[in-house]
Amino acid sequence: MWLAPEEVLVANALWVTERANPFFVLQRRRGHGQGGGLTGLLVGTLDVVLDSSARVAPYRILHQTQDSQIYWTVASGSSRREITKHWEWLENNLLQTLSIFDNEEDITTFVKGKIHGIIAEENKNLQPQGDEDPGKFKEAELKMRKQFGMPEGEKLVNYYSCSYWKGHMPRQGWLYLTVNHLCFYSFLLGKEVSLVVQWVDVTRLEKNATLLFPESIRVDTREQELFFSMFLNIGETFKLMEQLANLAMRQLLDSEGFLEDKALPTPPRPHRNISALKRDLDARAKNESYRAAFRLPGDERLDGHTSCTLWIPLSKLHVPGQMFLSSNYICFSSKEEDTCRLIIPLREVTIVEKADSCSVLPSPLSISTKSKMTFLFANLKDRDFLVQRISDFLQKMPSKHPGGSGSGRKASIEDQAPEASPAPQEELGQPASPTSRPHGVPTASQGLLKLFPGNMPMEDLGAKGAKEKMKEEWWHIHFFEYGRGVCMYRTAKTRALVLKGIPESLRGELWLLFSGAWNEMVTHPGYYAELVEKSTGKYSLATEEIERDLHRSMPEHPAFQNELGIAALRRVLTAYAFRNPTIGYCQAMNIVTSVLLLYGSEEEAFWLLVALCERMLPDYYNNRVVGALVDQGIFEELTREFLPQLSEKMQALGVIASISLSWFLTLFLSVMPFESAVVIVDCFFYEGIKVVLQVALAILDANMEQLLGCSDEGEAMTVLGRYLDNVVNKQSISPPIPHLHALLTSGDDPPAEVDIFDLLKVSYEKFSSLRAYDIEQMRFKQRLKVIQSLEDTAKRSVVRAIPGDIGFSIEELEDLYVVFKAKHLTSQYWGSGRPGAARRDPSLPYLEQYRIDASQFQELFARLAPWACGTHTPMLAGRMFRLLDRNKDSLITFKEFVTGMSGMYHGDLTDKLKVLYKLHLPPALSSEDAESALEATHYFTEDSSSEEALQQGEREGAGNENIQEKREEKGNSPPDCRHYLQMWAKEKEVQKETIKDLPKMNQEQFIELCKTLYNMFSEDPKEQDLYHAIATVASLLLRIGEVGKRFLGQPGRKPRDTARGDDEPPVPDPPQEPTRELQPAATDDPQAKAGGDTQLGNVPQESQVVGEEGGGEGQCSPSQRLSDDETKDDMSMSSYSSVLVNFFEEKVDIGLKIKEQRKVERQFSTSSDYEQSGVSG
Repeated sequence: MWLAPEEVLVANALWVTERANPFFVLQRRRGHGQGGGLTGLLVGTLDVVLDSSARVAPYRILHQTQDSQIYWTVASGSSRREITKHWEWLENNLLQTLSIFDNEEDITTFVKGKIHGIIAEENKNLQPQGDEDPGKFKEAELKMRKQFGMPEGEKLVNYYSCSYWKGHMPRQGWLYLTVNHLCFYSFLLGKEVSLVVQWVDVTRLEKNATLLFPESIRVDTREQELFFSMFLNIGETFKLMEQLANLAMRQLLDSEGFLEDKALPTPPRPHRNISALKRDLDARAKNESYRAAFRLPGDERLDGHTSCTLWIPLSKLHVPGQMFLSSNYICFSSKEEDTCRLIIPLREVTIVEKADSCSVLPSPLSISTKSKMTFLFANLKDRDFLVQRISDFLQKMPSKHPGGSGSGRKASIEDQAPEASPAPQEELGQPASPTSRPHGVPTASQGLLKLFPGNMPMEDLGAKGAKEKMKEEWWHIHFFEYGRGVCMYRTAKTRALVLKGIPESLRGELWLLFSGAWNEMVTHPGYYAELVEKSTGKYSLATEEIERDLHRSMPEHPAFQNELGIAALRRVLTAYAFRNPTIGYCQAMNIVTSVLLLYGSEEEAFWLLVALCERMLPDYYNNRVVGALVDQGIFEELTREFLPQLSEKMQALGVIASISLSWFLTLFLSVMPFESAVVIVDCFFYEGIKVVLQVALAILDANMEQLLGCSDEGEAMTVLGRYLDNVVNKQSISPPIPHLHALLTSGDDPPAEVDIFDLLKVSYEKFSSLRAYDIEQMRFKQRLKVIQSLEDTAKRSVVRAIPGDIGFSIEELEDLYVVFKAKHLTSQYWGSGRPGAARRDPSLPYLEQYRIDASQFQELFARLAPWACGTHTPMLAGRMFRLLDRNKDSLITFKEFVTGMSGMYHGDLTDKLKVLYKLHLPPALSSEDAESALEATHYFTEDSSSEEALQQGEREGAGNENIQEKREEKGNSPPDCRHYLQMWAKEKEVQKETIKDLPKMNQEQFIELCKTLYNMFSEDPKEQDLYHAIATVASLLLRIGEVGKRFLGQPGRKPRDTARGDDEPPVPDPPQEPTRELQPAATDDPQAKAGGDTQLGNVPQESQVVGEEGGGEGQCSPSQRLSDDETKDDMSMSSYSSVLVNFFEEKVDIGLKIKEQRKVERQFSTSSDYEQSGVSG
């Protein structure tokens, strides 16, 4: 590339001049290219360790003048071809012009100006493609691509200097982190180490410190463990590696590749050594953390944050913390976790003003809201800029936000004074919004508990009623002191009230606020109603599963013993499946949703379900329940940490895997009495998954002695089930609902009752050290393990689905699957336009998830096929692909791929020849392969190649009509089991195909087969013997075919054509032009002289066919009409047959080819240590 001219004082140090003219010098770096000796060895080592720019560009061009001792760099190149191109341009365009100048200073000035102009023009042309990062980073990216053979589509994110531990020896080098790969390169004193690891293959990634590896990063794959250390900033490196590994796991999970964020603002001064991708990933991490901390919608982006203090009126304290600003929200979080959190939607803001500064309150900022609350921030570093940003965002807000001043629950939430709020019955009796009820569709506009109360009036409940009233009063006091609604101060007192239990009249409202569902519901008015309308009457697999589970959702509750509750549940679940088809519907969603409907309207329950599935319990309800498995792994890890004496016993019994899924997926609603489990749900919406993990640990801790005495899994499950059945809520005002697990307590004396509030108290006292950040770190670690375990399970399932007669061993099939999957993933890395990348559906069966297209198959065929055909290989691969692609969707599955490979590797000589034979017939033979292929295609479509079709030729027209009628009937009739059984039977029949079932081959197709064989033999040690053998065999078969033509062309066979009935249409004569095209092709081949004219008049076109067995069929075999000279050739064919048999029956080890392919695909890390030759003094 062209470089901005820079001075070079010592031009020949560490460089070798290769070309020179009066004005320019082309030089090569010592240590590159051939030889180099000890000097080159040292230079190469220095370049790697010091990362000099010369290491990136081993070639350069300098500008010089005769009398000057100063040189100027004008270009550099990573390859000889690149630098030669620049050199030729200089010679052709500048040498003649420079010779005119008299003054050397003018020459240098002209050259510098010219080079600057070229660079400016290149940058101008590249500008629309994105902001390429200048400086050393771009050089490092070029170095990475050259060193590891990466294509242009592979983007470098960042690179770091570090050491890779090979055995007990550290190898200093450079670690390159790209979007899809981790790469390392080191060159020290002649020893080279090169590593490439795909992120999708990483099974473990952690930062640790041991005596052997001080403060290192460990990267595990299925094959090996890698350790990297001596980082300048190990925290930043590990964080970036985590993000890239997470992206890879997301790609395996739901086929989402990395898409660069085009909306990311460009910094005014881009860093020379930080890529746009690194900024993108950093911004993503901050956005995710921001949204998770304040439960904000998924499209919210953090604009910036600053340190400040917040005045809390009741406490009369300035709480230090951070203010966060995004396009729709202002948020605050105190430094101490539980002190204070605040969320102010900009749609609620009315006034933003700068107050007067004083020593007590420096740089204050006042923000007022519609609910008449005023928030006072102080100690703002750049208050003016912050006010300007808030003003900009406010101007973009709609003048009157939809739903901003709605009725019903909205009014009660935004009203901070308890006296002004309506009574609970009135509040919940109103529709959630004017558009919440679609036309003609009845909806539950309030919580089902209000419609099916089932409890006595509050006055008749005695102590329980008094307790419930006291709770309500506590919350109203809290609303008065800290505000009500979205803008409420969330303090330690708020959490204490949640732990004491939310009163039933406020439960739905507070769930909406704490989960963040309220913000999405207000900003999307009418969205749920539209979904209900669109999804009504639509049928899918999800709706079928929903219908099956509707009556299993809390059947013991009166609200779901009638059609009103069932219909509401159906609409919410169906609307969500329609909104998020990736999740659709998963078992356990019905149980959770039925509880949400008890405390809120349909629309509120829908948005609570959105918050639950998409933010609070990520990936829990997809088809593989990955999120629940991840948290199950966290639970096991926490059990080892907090309850070590119980951990081994639980692992031995296998209990954790059985209990945790039901506990986590339903938030204890399916295993605990409803009135108790709903208290855990209260805490969950406020605290997140932390509460569920704490309660699960507390349950194990409470039953430790009994669990340690259990002898099997069933006994342990009974102990836990009996305990959970007796967790009671003595403060509940609802009548107890019979629990499905109550049968476990029958018989023996039930265990003592456990109050749910006591259980929560114990869980916080013993296990409150859990932090949200620690849980996220553990989730990342477990996600790697879970997804890779699922991938291994998928691999085993696919291998088991392959028929046993395929010929490959289990290990070979697994290796082939890994290579096949890697080829599919590369289409997602660098070929987003390919159909294989666009059509992957994770919901499909494992056998059909990964598919490859023709170009990918061609690459695999070239490296894995046992038949090397040189330049003919791509054509043969294309034919094999068309043969395997039976459904004509331009993609093949792993089963089809293995079937094709097995045909070439396994079976006897006949089986392999059958594969070759089929590759030279339609549909494998395409029109592009040879000029005569159109004739072959026409031949096989116009006339059947079997004798049976000829004998029934007079009924061909009627037969076609019958076939068409059957196809129409099949298209109109619904498929049934018999139809699929017939399809499977036909598949098995195809596998039993014999030589007689194969269609016949015409002369042109046979010649194509001969060409393929010639190419296959070109690289064999017995090349000449094989050439002679195939020449003799091909010549004899073609002459036999010519005799067959003459025999079939005799007049004695013509009466067949006149044997038709008078009413039947005459069979058209075969077209003559294709026949004329056939002749030159046959006579041009020296081995295929076939003499004789083929103008056969009305003879059917089958007369041009030569059978695989070499003989025609009829009343008398044409082979009997051969002359004595022709039969002598049969002797020579027999003498050469052993050479051909040995070639096709030679065993080829596919394992070696797979290893080579995996190196090419960078499927596992490869490292090489070798001494450079030519080391001398």
